[in-house]
Amino acid sequence: MPAETEPSLAKATPRSDAARAALVDVEHEPGAKKPDPILVAHGIRRQFGGLTAVDVEHVEIQRGVITALIGPNGAGKTTFFNLLTGFDRPNEGTWSFKGTTLDKVPAYKVARLGMVRTFQLTKVLSRLTVIENMRVGATDQRGEGLLSAMFSWLWRGQEETNTVKADELLERFLLHKKREDFAGSLSGGQRKLLEMARALMADPELVMLDEPMAGVNPALKQSLLGHVKSLREEGRSVLFVEHDMDMVRDISDWVIVMAQGKVVAEGPPDRVMSDQRVIDAYLGSHHDQDLSEDMEETILAEAQAEIDAEHTEEKS
Repeated sequence: MPAETEPSLAKATPRSDAARAALVDVEHEPGAKKPDPILVAHGIRRQFGGLTAVDVEHVEIQRGVITALIGPNGAGKTTFFNLLTGFDRPNEGTWSFKGTTLDKVPAYKVARLGMVRTFQLTKVLSRLTVIENMRVGATDQRGEGLLSAMFSWLWRGQEETNTVKADELLERFLLHKKREDFAGSLSGGQRKLLEMARALMADPELVMLDEPMAGVNPALKQSLLGHVKSLREEGRSVLFVEHDMDMVRDISDWVIVMAQGKVVAEGPPDRVMSDQRVIDAYLGSHHDQDLSEDMEETILAEAQAEIDAEHTEEKS
């Protein structure tokens, strides 16, 4: 049935339209100031030994829009995600959410503040049912305390309210028929849907999605795209990492490009895709240059020297 394959989308709201319109006057440069940023990061640097994985001078995420974070493999996108959400700590830098600094704030408290994330490799609780996974996502549950857990009258009403909310979300994400199934039995795409639905149990203001389309079959991609769009129309902010450029063009209002740990470009999708800095980041800065005979001989000589050096080391 059509109702089982397509999500119901909320209509665009004046608030979401205004948030997108506010980006028109924003400069198309790395670190551009936004009119109403919900997340601000400054001087974020993360090193692993001698490797600098993230070196972001300044980034602002506009409230109420969908922002894509793109870049070649190894650009530092997921590491940057981990730093912002409390799953890792930078060597230096400051970052804030809605004006509240997140330095040394653990991941679970970041989620309680209204910034939740999903993962490239889904983190569903495989041995719990789908509805139990959903209940876990609710915040400030009275039954979580050791003492209060012994008195069901303290938390029973709240759990029933959470269950009603969870069922509504499962209906919206077309997972209601899987309600009593173990989460481990779901397909990769269904797990992505469950993780996104569970994130909404916390009523987040900023939803951060790490490669939401990774491993999802084509039949579910359009459904996921629709759900991401609906988050924006509800007035939420979305920041997502993605390699699918068709998806980036389709749903993002603003794109931030990372390469070698740095932000190298920002702007609307069409503008960014044609930016020479972005092309260089993905293909190399000399990808479109014709090689002269001298340059070609130099490159071949350098390559041969490296091969000879490797052979010398092996013999010694």
